[in-house]
Amino acid sequence: MPEFPIRKISVLVEEIFHEGGPTAKMPRRRAAALAIVSNPFAGKYIEELQSAMEDLKPLGLLLTDRLIAALGGDVKTIDGYGKGAIVGSAGEIEHGALWHVPGGYAMRERLGQAKAIVPSAMKVGAFGSRLDVPLGHINAAYVRSHFDAFEVGLSDGPRADEILFCLAMSCGPRIHSRMGGLEEKDIKVWDGQR
Repeated sequence: MPEFPIRKISVLVEEIFHEGGPTAKMPRRRAAALAIVSNPFAGKYIEELQSAMEDLKPLGLLLTDRLIAALGGDVKTIDGYGKGAIVGSAGEIEHGALWHVPGGYAMRERLGQAKAIVPSAMKVGAFGSRLDVPLGHINAAYVRSHFDAFEVGLSDGPRADEILFCLAMSCGPRIHSRMGGLEEKDIKVWDGQR
């Protein structure tokens, strides 16, 4: 059973008041929780990786709980999410893919009825790499007002034998959203798409 010892956790919180237009009545909030962990697969090729997803489930729940707290504790206000991973240079992209189930399902479990796929990005990156974590609406992938990306990274990682795992959440649409399409109030099908 692999282990993923945590070296560091960081939580980033933003409040966006305007994007050049009028100041919003309520700022948009978004947050990202990042963990840098040891990569037990670094430097070698391991055929069977899927069982390691189970080992990462507690980390997914821990980061989810930190995000919910950072955004005020009321899950009803959270309507966007995404996830990502940066694998250190001694690892491979598939090690980042281990995050799909533990990261995505942790957020769905804590948020309740989240239906939409959790957008994701991952890469192999050098020390200090940055990643644009995509965000989308939690219940309908076609809600354009919630399409966004949150740039994350930490200056001291991931080291070659580490992985940076990230979860992100947001409250509200982009400030000044006006690109049309499906509006949050018009979600009807509740199948995660429309």
